[in-house]
Amino acid sequence: MSVEHLRIDNRLIHGQVTVAWVNSVGANHMICTNDKVAKDPVQKMLLPQAARGIKTSVLSVQETVDYVNSDNAQKEKIMIIAKFPEDALALVEAGVQPKEVNVGNQAMLPGTKPVHVTRSVAVTPEQAQVYRDIATKVGKLNFQMMTSDQAQDFIELMEKKGL
Repeated sequence: MSVEHLRIDNRLIHGQVTVAWVNSVGANHMICTNDKVAKDPVQKMLLPQAARGIKTSVLSVQETVDYVNSDNAQKEKIMIIAKFPEDALALVEAGVQPKEVNVGNQAMLPGTKPVHVTRSVAVTPEQAQVYRDIATKVGKLNFQMMTSDQAQDFIELMEKKGL
């Protein structure tokens, strides 16, 4: 399998992803991963349209694992966009081995009391542990909003905020 990039971004597909990130990592297949989104027929229709021509799949976590381990995936350069850090952790725990993992936008979820690690990333103490688990499994977890921004160690950013 060739998972070039795993981005954790609760917006899923938007301009930064379709224009900058896909080109930067050389992806020819984008997979949006989240169990709830994969069951939503409206999002399954709209997300590929927002992808502006790149092959796009909207899959559950297990469907993503199955796909990246299939013969079809061997010929592709895949970029996975996980809606939440829990989705990303489930992927890497199931054996998905991305070349790079990047934290993008994570808006505050209703009913939570997160710490804003960056202007665009809100993290609860529970999610902080999920991010640490991801970093342990993949070796390094970056924060980088745009491809032109300098990548920063996300665990260090959390620690500076007391998480």
